Amino acid sequence: MLGVLYFLFYVACGLLTVRFLLPGKSPVVRVWLGIALGAALMMWLPALCAFFWRFSVKAHIVALAPLAVLTGLAWLCRDKREAKGMTEEDHRLCRVLLFVALPLTVIGCFLQWTHVLAPAADGSLHVGQSTYGDLPLHLAIASGARDAAFPLDYSILPGERLSYPFLVDTWAASFMVLGGTLRFAMVLTGMVLTALTFSGYCILACRMADSKKGGAIAALLFFLNGGLGFLYLVDMQGAVLGSAGNNELQSVSGLWSRIQAVLNGWYQTPANHAEFTTYNLRWSNVIADMMVPQRTTLAGWALTVPCLYLLYDALRPDASWGLHFEQASDGPVAVFRRRELNARQAVVLGVWAGMLPMVNTHCFLALGLCSAGWMAFDLIRSRRQRGRALGFWALYGGLAVLFAAPQLYEWTFSQAVGNESFLKFQFNWVNGAQGMLDGYLWFYIKNIGLPFILILLSLLEKNEKRRFIASGAFVIYLLAEFIQFQPNVYDNNKLFYIWYMLCAVLAADYGLELLGRLRGLRAKPVIAVMACVACFATGALAVARECKSDYQMFSRGDTEAAAWVENHTEQDALFLTGTQHINLVSSLAGRRIVCGPDLWLYYHGYSTGERNRDISAFYADPAGHMDVLDKYGVQYILVTGHERYHYTLNESALNGLFTLVYDRDGIRIYRVEAENG
Repeated sequence: MLGVLYFLFYVACGLLTVRFLLPGKSPVVRVWLGIALGAALMMWLPALCAFFWRFSVKAHIVALAPLAVLTGLAWLCRDKREAKGMTEEDHRLCRVLLFVALPLTVIGCFLQWTHVLAPAADGSLHVGQSTYGDLPLHLAIASGARDAAFPLDYSILPGERLSYPFLVDTWAASFMVLGGTLRFAMVLTGMVLTALTFSGYCILACRMADSKKGGAIAALLFFLNGGLGFLYLVDMQGAVLGSAGNNELQSVSGLWSRIQAVLNGWYQTPANHAEFTTYNLRWSNVIADMMVPQRTTLAGWALTVPCLYLLYDALRPDASWGLHFEQASDGPVAVFRRRELNARQAVVLGVWAGMLPMVNTHCFLALGLCSAGWMAFDLIRSRRQRGRALGFWALYGGLAVLFAAPQLYEWTFSQAVGNESFLKFQFNWVNGAQGMLDGYLWFYIKNIGLPFILILLSLLEKNEKRRFIASGAFVIYLLAEFIQFQPNVYDNNKLFYIWYMLCAVLAADYGLELLGRLRGLRAKPVIAVMACVACFATGALAVARECKSDYQMFSRGDTEAAAWVENHTEQDALFLTGTQHINLVSSLAGRRIVCGPDLWLYYHGYSTGERNRDISAFYADPAGHMDVLDKYGVQYILVTGHERYHYTLNESALNGLFTLVYDRDGIRIYRVEAENG
């Protein structure tokens, strides 16, 4: 398929660029970085060209020119040293990828396949529990971006600039522009990003950890996270303590019955429980609740982990941590010694970081905060090499700001600045938002579990490497703990997870260190098994529930109506519909609608009250509110079961005023003629 070949060309250029500029990296790292860079460039270059040629086939063809220029510049500025070959260290890394990253990738790709418009035998399209809420927004952005002018407007709120990070969805739109279907585009991009995230984090964790075993355990701690919520399944299991919708996790007795409730219920997992105030379980499993449904988070992690790797790799020499002792008048003094700084690596890192804001703004912020902490630590410890250190930070930071500033000005600041829904003081994340339901430390111990205790204990040891990692990670933690960045306070978890991504390495290393001190103790295997249950039981239940979940999102009638809309209406046509979040016009057909649901728009900082009132008034009395059509430029009117149920609908008036152009399976579409509009 043309879209796949197009992507492979970007990957080839990414691989060449990394080979030219970073030949000293291992082959495994170069392949990972090259594929990730290819994906990042394919997100960006066609979008930039769309400012001049719309998001069209022409824009994608033209985008190959800057791609060739960038690859050529990489060759001109290449490091002429011979590329590093495979070593025994790389073979150990490959084993971690084989036994940890690959199985996780299989699970993640399975969830992408089953949770993104999976076709059923009756022609309906199905999703999973986690994608039921957010997927339609991503579908609307992707399907609506085809041949659209840039900068994009919200297709579900025409006239308002799309400031939500959109590049992962326009990347999917690229495959559609080049001939792919909506499902193919969303699933393929989701699978690529899933593989990059799992493999990339394993590579990062192995680079940061004391051993490859520590890196593997850190990856499991991060991806199978969940905390101690599973204990509610065994607590008072002989009694029925609730009912459906009220203490539902314990609404049945017996361990197996409660596990069945988790596997079959709507958000009854003990990681992210639907009744937030009942158990205060909010540490969502990252596979089930972040990577699969939240495509911007998935893309952000896939492209932020390489930045963390390049930054950490540039600052940390090797396993020795670069400390040596020099004799001073009052005795030996520890001196921090860095590896020779690589200007090419700083340039790659700076440009890459600068591409992040419209992939995932939270990830860009988290990377900046981590960088600030690491820079402070680095400059304090560098002593005699402070000048070279400042040069590295100036080059990396300057390029990152240079490329990020236009994005932040064009999209992020225009939405957030002056909007009282953004940037509020909020202590203790979601726990404090509801009046401190749990004690401060207990909230995190219960939600994050044993790893949180290990993280805190690891910082008590005099270990320079761990303190360095923490110096960046806890800057993220502190800001997320005191400032609410979006109307939905829960979204601060997008910062907390980057903190945990780094600190999982501390937990893994310290946990292995403690187990090592138990050498010779007969109970050691039992302790290890108990620790595994405490760390992974909740996360495993969350992933198992997600693998089992299956919900219809669009009926066969919906898909047929959407196909008619695609084939018989203009790409920029505007429909008046209800504000349901499952909308065949906006999500499947990619057409604009007067107003989407507050499920997304409220948390993006928009007020929809006026549009909602106009929609309700028009459906109730079309003849008396014809001005609504002029006000928004409506060309078509949709009537489905949702509009009939949720609105006072005068369908006979619609029949008399407008031309019925589609009528099948209870779905009606009316065309607004010019004289009517």
